[in-house]
Amino acid sequence: MKDGILVVNKPKGITSHDVVDYVRRQFHIKQVGHAGTLDPMATGVLIILIGRCTKLFDSFLGLDKEYVATLSLGKRTESGDVEGAVIEEKDFSHVNEDKIRTAAAGFIGKKEQIPPMVSALKFRGKRLYSLARKGKEVQRKPRSIIIKDLKILKLALPDIQFQVTCSRGTYIRTLAEDIAVHLDTVGCVSQIERQAVGPFHIKDAFMLSDITEDKINPCPVGLFK
Repeated sequence: MKDGILVVNKPKGITSHDVVDYVRRQFHIKQVGHAGTLDPMATGVLIILIGRCTKLFDSFLGLDKEYVATLSLGKRTESGDVEGAVIEEKDFSHVNEDKIRTAAAGFIGKKEQIPPMVSALKFRGKRLYSLARKGKEVQRKPRSIIIKDLKILKLALPDIQFQVTCSRGTYIRTLAEDIAVHLDTVGCVSQIERQAVGPFHIKDAFMLSDITEDKINPCPVGLFK
């Protein structure tokens, strides 16, 4: 079994760890990991590290990410997405295209963002999402992020589809919620697809059913020099 990376197009409804387990079984190898979690509702590029390439974990985390997501206005949920329980509703009839595009432009640059409770970050040794499932909420420190580009792709209110290029540590559901607040309403995400991690794009990603050993790429050591 060769060392390398596998660019997977993660389907909706499974965890990133589920993908790791699938690859372990498929190739009969234990040394497998992923470089950047996608939650179950999210789809798209998931970098799987195999063998000695698992040592490149930190280097992959530092790469910029690109997402396409849909913000649905009018409802705020516990999880920040449409699968969570609704905890607030607010009118959005005052929102128009000019306000949306102006708001989006205002988010470009260095920002502070509070991670969501459904994130994989740890608090006193426990994942935040595990605490959230028990109905618990803890205080989280803001983190510095950089939004390098934010484009509105499609408007069909209450839905706003946007594309964002961002630094590590950016939470798209939180970004979507913050955009809604800036528009003087509330919202949550109904779709998230990660389209790129650094130079690895969705067009080069494989569905789980198509994974074979010849799809494994060599460790791109030169990328991180």
